[in-house]
Amino acid sequence: MRGTVSDAFITDVAAFLPNKPVSNDTMAQILGEVSDESNRIRKLILRNNGIKLRYYALDPVSGVQTHTNAQMTAEAVRRLKPRQDFAPDQIELLCCGTASPDQLLPGHASMVQGELAAGKCEVVSTSGICVSGATSLKYAFASVAAGLSNNAVATGSELASTFMHTRNHEHRNDSTQKTLEENPELGFNAEFLRWMLSDGAGAVIIEKRPSEDKPSLRIDWIEQVSFANQLETCMYTGAVKTADGRLKGWREFGSLSEAVDNHCFSVQQDVRLLNKEVIAAVIDRALPEIIAKHELSPDEINWYLPHYSSKYFRQRVYDHMKGLGFEIPYERWFTNLTEKGNTGAGAMYIILDELYRSGKLRKDDRLLCFIPESGRFSVCYAHLTVV
Repeated sequence: MRGTVSDAFITDVAAFLPNKPVSNDTMAQILGEVSDESNRIRKLILRNNGIKLRYYALDPVSGVQTHTNAQMTAEAVRRLKPRQDFAPDQIELLCCGTASPDQLLPGHASMVQGELAAGKCEVVSTSGICVSGATSLKYAFASVAAGLSNNAVATGSELASTFMHTRNHEHRNDSTQKTLEENPELGFNAEFLRWMLSDGAGAVIIEKRPSEDKPSLRIDWIEQVSFANQLETCMYTGAVKTADGRLKGWREFGSLSEAVDNHCFSVQQDVRLLNKEVIAAVIDRALPEIIAKHELSPDEINWYLPHYSSKYFRQRVYDHMKGLGFEIPYERWFTNLTEKGNTGAGAMYIILDELYRSGKLRKDDRLLCFIPESGRFSVCYAHLTVV
């Protein structure tokens, strides 16, 4: 790999997962099932995604929300301890990425700062889906590396369970029901993500110098690329997808109630488009340029940290990387999808937290992080070195 040295180091990593882990046997009791068809889809999705446990910010009995997204994120930030005397009021820059903020306005980072009740600081909210957690990391990294901040905290988080609960899927008028009966794939697209997504938050702190008493991770580079100029929308909420592939946003409807009747606020995935395009975009088109730019060799990567939404994609990711001459054996992969679930923008932080605390990292180990997003197809790759 081309020599790269930055003055930005991750000096601690933290994660927060709400409540107790939820098994496949109990998740339907918490989220509820809309119909017999919903139950059939659930079993199909779970068989393919490989997830055994996940976490929900919901009371398991009442279904009442137990944490806001901002509260979960703030708790992850509080767990950062780059040194014993560190406190949130020392944060100079707070960057927060999520696909599921608690409100449309104000920005998520402002709400997290408010939950921390810490000192004044610069705040930045990054929107998007999975890559929003990575773009918050890149902004924080760039600020510290450029000398604009002495430290920065970056976070990624999701509160998906509130979208997935039965109460947000039960309301169907006659027109909507007829549409679903005529186009069953629309019902599958709406149900698909109910059994895929879960809740959690992660955080890192970036400083100008590495820690003196524990391993740090030097951020060598972060690359992000979007293919929205070439591909239509795949994952969305707050809109419906029209026959010509465009999104009709909730404000284009005649009233808010009409938008609700049309399931504008369900999180949906165009599953056929996902299967057709995602691997081709985020690996075949994106990775070769990054390999060339940074003179990457797979033999130099000690740990590959992929965020994929489902075990279904695991072998496809491997095969396409191998096809590019960039094969990384599975023994050098690190992921916790099976036990922690798919937490979207929070996933990479939650994966990194577990690896960081595992005792497996050694000086000079090189980590390659892979964060794809199916919203309108984008991807982020990040390279870290243990120091």
